Amino acid sequence: MKREDYLQRMTLADLYLDTTPYSAGTTASDSLRAGLPILTLSGRTFSARMCTSVLRSAGLDELAVDSTDAYVDKAVQLCSNPAALQGVRQRLMEQRADSRLFNPAATAMQLESLYRQMHQRQRSGQPPADLRVG
Repeated sequence: MKREDYLQRMTLADLYLDTTPYSAGTTASDSLRAGLPILTLSGRTFSARMCTSVLRSAGLDELAVDSTDAYVDKAVQLCSNPAALQGVRQRLMEQRADSRLFNPAATAMQLESLYRQMHQRQRSGQPPADLRVG
């Protein structure tokens, strides 16, 4: 199937309910790219937190919940309130231009900045440190 067709199919759904304990990774990114919000239950392992990371990169932290009860409550809330769900979709579409998830060039520039900072620290004899970019 062509990628465009694959992404277009996702627009037919209202809400993507992520699985647990293995969450979506690339599919989560594809879903958000298509404008389909995802609800996920954050876990403790890498495979259970991939979707959480994708949602945070997209600026949709509130769609990553920490308990089964919160997952069910949020799913019911969104699915029983079309205006709220539409609001999430609208925010997703508006944030795509500024999102790290959908701007690989900006993400690469931030990574390069971190590399330069690490190199400068090493050259000046400073110890390793936690570094952050905007």
